[in-house]
Amino acid sequence: MNGVTYAFGIVAALLVLVAIVELMRKGTLRERHAVWWFFGGVLALVIAVFPQVLTWASTLLGISVATNLVFFVAIGLLFVVTLQYGAELTRIESRMRDLSEHAAFTEQRLRVLESKAASEAVERTSDEGETGDQ
Repeated sequence: MNGVTYAFGIVAALLVLVAIVELMRKGTLRERHAVWWFFGGVLALVIAVFPQVLTWASTLLGISVATNLVFFVAIGLLFVVTLQYGAELTRIESRMRDLSEHAAFTEQRLRVLESKAASEAVERTSDEGETGDQ
């Protein structure tokens, strides 16, 4: 591996980690979602600093081309992140449905109460009008 490739790998991994921390700091990315991204960034940094770890791990796992291990791990990491987001989306949709139903019931109750109040106001007005005429 030449020096430019080595330096590019380290800089890219550091940029990813800085971006993750910055997104967390700004509140754009929550900690529970950042865990897997941070794990991937640290893993990329370790492999960038010590490329022989990738060769060792691929040999240990019986993978003939080390780059295939990188793709496999990246796809696995993206699968886990997608699964986590899918579960979170399902929880949010369920909560949104519950809140929508609650809002609809509250709105319906408000309409009934307003209608009842308007009817009572009309009755009071008509009762006062009859009493005043006599």
